[in-house]
Amino acid sequence: MDSVNIGQEIIILRGAKGWTQQQLADMLQMAGLDIDKNAVQRIESGKRFVTDIELKVIAEVLGISYDKLLN
Repeated sequence: MDSVNIGQEIIILRGAKGWTQQQLADMLQMAGLDIDKNAVQRIESGKRFVTDIELKVIAEVLGISYDKLLN
């Protein structure tokens, strides 16, 4: 899947939880990813590649399945 579509999905899911980019970055850091607010911003805008491992953790933090994030 294209990183812009993943980014758009993350924006929607993050917004549904009422989280800021900083809050998402904090949650991802607590889950073991070295991602800051700027990285979240770049992911959401499609300017940063997201690895499969990162996607797995992002999905877990957002409370959805990896497959749902990709669809």
